[in-house]
Amino acid sequence: MKKTFRQAFIHTLPVLAGYLFLGFGFGIILEANGFGIGLAFFMSLLIYAGAGQYAAVGLLSGGASLLTIGLTTFMINCRHLFYGISLLGKYKGAGIRKAYMIFGLTDETYALTSRDDRLIPREGRYDYYFLVTLLDHIYWIAGCVLGATVGTLVEFNSEGIDFVLTALFITIFLEQWLTSKKHAPAIIGIVATAACLVVFGSEKFLIPAMIVIAVALCLYKEDQSNA
Repeated sequence: MKKTFRQAFIHTLPVLAGYLFLGFGFGIILEANGFGIGLAFFMSLLIYAGAGQYAAVGLLSGGASLLTIGLTTFMINCRHLFYGISLLGKYKGAGIRKAYMIFGLTDETYALTSRDDRLIPREGRYDYYFLVTLLDHIYWIAGCVLGATVGTLVEFNSEGIDFVLTALFITIFLEQWLTSKKHAPAIIGIVATAACLVVFGSEKFLIPAMIVIAVALCLYKEDQSNA
């Protein structure tokens, strides 16, 4: 277990750097809009949706209804439906831990748990999946609470701080590209996303892109199994 924890911790270090910084920005913005440290803690603990939490701050400040907030959060995070489908096999034998692993699924956690199986310990792999999920969640909570705390004490300009999420995605993508021999899934994702961006525009491309990627990956997997 100690070895598995050490491996999970090392693999999540890029997420630690990104989540602390991004969570810090969220805490600053939340506090600047009149919400306290307590809300920062409970949102990061119970909602745990980076982009969704950022969007929720504006919606709450603007007096949006709970229905509007709920639908918006769902639309922003519905990509996780496709992530979850691809992890059904990996999480099948995780037992009671699977419930938390499903709740704690994020883009970065998905990237780490779906990486090349040669980089994941065979013995205790469910412990590894669970620890990666737990550590990433702890990093996010810590960043959000720290940001809200500092925001009560110091004036802070958070302009552009959310770009760290994009930088984190790029770092994880490059790591996977360099450590995996199969680049077809990554190429499918890039091409499908670029095509949907051109066709649907920057505000509406996400859901169509996820659907196209899911279908393409299913066809690719079926083709590989028949090869």
